[in-house]
Amino acid sequence: MFQTFDVTARPEQGPPRLEALRTELQREGLDGFLVPRSDAHQGEYVAPGDERLAWLTGFTGSAGFCAVLRDVAGVFIDGRYRTQVKQQVAEVFTPVHWPEVQLADWLKEQLPTGGRIGYDPWLHSASQMQGLDLHGFEFVPVDNLVDRIWQDQPTPPVQPVIAHPLSYAGTSASEKTASLAQELRDAGHSAAVITLPDSIMWLLNIRGSDIAHNPVAHGFAILHADARVDLFMAEEKLTGVRDHLGADVAVHAPQTFLSAVAELAQAKDASVTVDLTTLPRIVADQLGDALVAAGDPCALPKARKCAAEIAGSAAAHLRDGAAVVETLAWLDAQPPGSITEIDVVKHLEATRRKDPKLRDISFETISGTGPNGAIIHYRVSEDSNAALLDGHLLVLDSGGQYLDGTTDITRTLAIGTPPQEAREAYTRVLQGMIAMSRLRWPKGLAGRDIEAVGRMPLWLAGQDFNHGLGHGVGAFLSVHEGPQRLSRAGTVPLEPGMILSNEPGYYREGAFGIRIENLLVVEPAPELDSADAEREMLCWRTLTYAPLDRRLIVVDLLTTAERDWLNAYHADVAAKIGPNVTDPAQSWLDAATAPL
Repeated sequence: MFQTFDVTARPEQGPPRLEALRTELQREGLDGFLVPRSDAHQGEYVAPGDERLAWLTGFTGSAGFCAVLRDVAGVFIDGRYRTQVKQQVAEVFTPVHWPEVQLADWLKEQLPTGGRIGYDPWLHSASQMQGLDLHGFEFVPVDNLVDRIWQDQPTPPVQPVIAHPLSYAGTSASEKTASLAQELRDAGHSAAVITLPDSIMWLLNIRGSDIAHNPVAHGFAILHADARVDLFMAEEKLTGVRDHLGADVAVHAPQTFLSAVAELAQAKDASVTVDLTTLPRIVADQLGDALVAAGDPCALPKARKCAAEIAGSAAAHLRDGAAVVETLAWLDAQPPGSITEIDVVKHLEATRRKDPKLRDISFETISGTGPNGAIIHYRVSEDSNAALLDGHLLVLDSGGQYLDGTTDITRTLAIGTPPQEAREAYTRVLQGMIAMSRLRWPKGLAGRDIEAVGRMPLWLAGQDFNHGLGHGVGAFLSVHEGPQRLSRAGTVPLEPGMILSNEPGYYREGAFGIRIENLLVVEPAPELDSADAEREMLCWRTLTYAPLDRRLIVVDLLTTAERDWLNAYHADVAAKIGPNVTDPAQSWLDAATAPL
């Protein structure tokens, strides 16, 4: 399987590891050391050897960090992980609600007279350290202290890179580099440093497998204003794509990247653009005065999917929707109590694997029933695996990495007879999802400007959820892609071609969780007949097709417009997915998509 169910960290492992780290603190004369959940590329997902935060603390979430001082160790986690962290870390670690509590403020409380805090300059971005440098502490770059005590630390991955065909990419690598190089010249810049693996994959039309479930390869790149590219990546990864890369891409050993950056900065009139949010501090220091904070040049072009990428994603979603329907039909035929969370994961993956274009799942499937469903990013293991019992809900959040697109879908399902309070909460979540799906908005607005639309039904009931409404999604790339976001932190205006998730939720700790998720693509809104229309508007087109559980809907709470939208959506599901499923699944689908 693509997914495993091993227990990857245990709370009891934390205290001796913390003690060993504090011994290193004392040896270095430091008052603290920062342990982020990041690698040198500042991506969300990391290789096993970069899982320092999980190894030290037991916390396996995809965001957060630990500040280890001599007498306290704070694990900083956002709202998605506040239930999860309680189960994963020992009492020697103190959970800290972040970003409500900022690291600098916490350090001032713990070390009121200041102190020397060590950090690995490869694992912290330039912008992170700029923000911390202002608060009276001495931040000391050191070799990573966790690496010193991690005796069986996995080695860096060296997986082969493959070419991403033009039929899927839609635009050649030479066209992309030429266009971005022209932008550099027009702005008077000599080069751009690119550190995000998915940006490099997009730019050069290649894909890798260094990170589980993400088709990316570790490396760095320098794009020059004459359209040449220096690629810093292990030679053994690239044996199958040297011809594909072409003469304008020069390959160098990753160990030479820092010296190449220093040489770049020393050139006459050097002006090198970077993204300070992802550039390692050590690289920023090498660039010095040549550094120009202009963002990742690939970020917006990558987010604005071309016609071929959108068509591929739409096709992948239809095949993926058929796999989901097959599993939902199978699930409904199982008596309550007869199967477990892991059984559902295995069935869904086995069904997806029948598609020859599937290359991986897009993240570890979240299959959480009862109280486990309230853990927003729950990972089922052999220890936590729960039976699906009568009266419980199941949150099933999953996706696939197909050659033509990346999918991400969540459905919440009733097991047996669901409680009324859960049905009412589900209906409010559904209303939020429908409201966002139906939205038209003026061009120029960002995710933060419209996100509240998807929360309003919950807000009216005094409820909310501790995650963004949606994230960007790549094209056979990372399932979490920036800079587009449907969240309070989403400041980039939404543009046609951007793909985002729409996933409101509700979580009652110790009882149940609810989340519904479709992927949507931004399009120009159709013109209105009204002569009063004044502004250029945008809208969504739905990519995800699978039924929503009618048993969980309190129909009387829906407005006529909401019911009409849902009935139309289910009619589309039946028409688009029905021809691609087996006869038993077709019978189930007919009932699941019947009009309300």
